Parts: sequence; structure tokens; C-alpha cells
Amino acid sequence: MIDRAIDAGITLVDTADVYGDSEQVLGDALAASGRRDEVLLATKVGLPRGDGPRDRWHRREHIVASCERSLRRLRTDRIDLYQLHRPSSVVPQEETIGALGELVEAGKVRWIGSSTFAAWMVMDELAFAREHGLPAFVSEQPPYNLLDRRVENELLPLCERHGLAVLPWSPLAGGVLAGRYESVDQVPDGSRAARVRQTRDRLTEPGLRVAAALTELAR
Repeated sequence: MIDRAIDAGITLVDTADVYGDSEQVLGDALAASGRRDEVLLATKVGLPRGDGPRDRWHRREHIVASCERSLRRLRTDRIDLYQLHRPSSVVPQEETIGALGELVEAGKVRWIGSSTFAAWMVMDELAFAREHGLPAFVSEQPPYNLLDRRVENELLPLCERHGLAVLPWSPLAGGVLAGRYESVDQVPDGSRAARVRQTRDRLTEPGLRVAAALTELAR
């Protein structure tokens, strides 16, 4: 699948340290094909998981160690785009961005970005980086789909003004817009809505009307 994607002209592959074995599978595939240099390789760090205090996920020691593990799993000497998976309200920006700056200076990371940051948080990082001579975000990865268009209010204009790339996640609203659900009362066994409460909450009559219209358009 990865080879077919590259053949079709896809030049960016995005993963994360919390997506199961995704980094390992991707690294093995690119190593086997020898096509690592044909793609921009993006991954993420900083999504709280497991036990322990939430404030440790953006600490310098966690970011540096996670980067080393990601490099090994991806079987590469550098990460093209290293993204903070979520913002932290606890760890000082100086520590987080400073650690990412060290990785950039060491050549282990080329660019940095964010995921699911509010517009003001992105602007805050851009200003902080400019003031202290540190790497600035070059991208933001927000949730964006026909059922969630909040980013159009402030985030997208901000990215356009400052030249940031936008990598939307959940473009099909967790599968709600994929045409699988016919009514709010019929949830197929094994579907995401049957397993994930957030997706189940999106199954509303207005949402399904949007899904039906999109399905017709797709046909």
C-alpha cells in the first residue's frame, strides 16, 4: 500500500508514537523498498497515555527519548516533521520548544509542528520562537470535516497569514461521513461508533443528513 501511494504521487506520510505498531510497519516498508528519501516522514510526540502524571509527556527527557525510539522504529536518521500531538497546560513552553530545538539543531528533526492546538496557542508558539531564536511551527494538524468546521473561524486564517501547512485529521468525522450508518438507532457491530463514544455522539439526524448528501456526491 505504501509503495502504491508513493507511485501515485503521495509525498507525505504521517504517523505517531501512539498508533500501535504503525511506526515500525512504516519504517520496515520504507527500508525494504529503499524509498525513504521519496517521502516527507511525519510523526508525533506528547499524547498522554498509560499511567503516571500527565505533565511528563512534554518534558524534555520524554521528548528526547521518544524521538530516539521513533527514529529506531522508523529506521531513519531524521524525522522530517515532528509534531506535538496535543498542547500541555502544565509544562513551560521554554522546556518543550527548547527540547524540540535541540533535536532540530542535532539534525534528528527537520521541522516541527502541532496537532489540535487552538489558534492562539499556535500564534503563541510562533511569537515565542521568533523572540528566542527557536524553531517555529510550520504546520498544524486540526480536526476538520463537514461536521466540525470550527477551524475556519480563526485557525485557517492564521495558518494562511503565517504560511503554515494544514494537515486535517478525521476528515470523515470518525467514519460518520463514510456512509456506513443509516440511522441513529442502527450501529453495525464492530463499527467505530460501536466502540468509541465520541463517534457515537456524532450520530445525529443532522449529521446523518450531511453524510447522505456526501455519499451521493461521492457516487
